[in-house]
Amino acid sequence: MKLENAIAITGGIASGKSSVCDLLKLYGYSIIDADKIAHNALNILKDEVVLEFGSEILDSSNNIDRKKLGAIVFCDDTKRKILENILHPFIRNEILQIAKELEKYKKVYFVDIPLFFEAKEKYPINRILLIYTPKQIQIDRLIKRDNIKAELAIKKIESQIDIESKKALSTYIIDNSKDLAHLQSQIESFIKTL
Repeated sequence: MKLENAIAITGGIASGKSSVCDLLKLYGYSIIDADKIAHNALNILKDEVVLEFGSEILDSSNNIDRKKLGAIVFCDDTKRKILENILHPFIRNEILQIAKELEKYKKVYFVDIPLFFEAKEKYPINRILLIYTPKQIQIDRLIKRDNIKAELAIKKIESQIDIESKKALSTYIIDNSKDLAHLQSQIESFIKTL
């Protein structure tokens, strides 16, 4: 099943995908948010994740502490793949179910999939919108956003396909290396092309 009306939104970590999605929502577009689905998946598949990674990833309320889990998987490719194998089938299924409903309206909608290019099973989406930010800006934003050291920020960024490589694979590119006003004008120009 091809998702004819879908456009995948992707980019690197801290490239500004959430800001783009927020602006697109203001313009009336529907967004399927893979990160929200992933949060839900962590709750639903908690027992399986804890069985694999141990109870030390739990917080004081007995929920998965995403920072603790992130610190483990971003430093170890094997463990990251194990987590992806647990979560991705659920996430993919949820995305496809919601997309199937949106396809009925025959209107453009967006699917925010941070790891679109990295996903083992490809999504049936032909058009890809890359939110582009140079690597150094990604690092700076990630350090500030997550209050982490540069070393961990670089590890997180390097756990994904390089942003320059993603650029070559994308249908559309929005530059998010400047301020919000610049981003909004980029989005307005992009919307006119649809």
